[in-house]
Amino acid sequence: MAQDEKVKQLIMEYLDEGKLMQIATSNAGRPWIATVWYAHDKDMNLYWISKRMRRHSMELEKNPNVAGTIVKPHTVGSGEKVRGLQFEGTARPCNGREFKIADELYMKKYPDADRVPPILKGVTNFIATFYVAKPSAIVLFDEINFPKDPRQELKLG
Repeated sequence: MAQDEKVKQLIMEYLDEGKLMQIATSNAGRPWIATVWYAHDKDMNLYWISKRMRRHSMELEKNPNVAGTIVKPHTVGSGEKVRGLQFEGTARPCNGREFKIADELYMKKYPDADRVPPILKGVTNFIATFYVAKPSAIVLFDEINFPKDPRQELKLG
């Protein structure tokens, strides 16, 4: 297996296992970070639900550039090898077909999750919606599979 394919496979496995994502936005030179539950598709697009009036949601309207991280808990001092993901890309509210895809992926990953009812009806003035982040690059930091060079970067189209 080629190096990029191995990295891509490990990223997908990590995305499958993870639950929480930190998404960083900025406006007027002021950064902000929010923690959200996410789901993903086969192209590594990341989906989450958020209220439109949250700071990160409002900042996406002005500046779609985002960065984020997904890290599963590690125990300090245990000798446990570190693994995590960082990414950069753009994000925006879902629309059209993406909305249905996001809902299906989210409910498959979190079958007991509460959704805001207007989301399911496609109402245009709802207080919350699905968002999608489209990474342009993902960095896998993996001391388990790449002990000599744990930082592995995957560029996406």
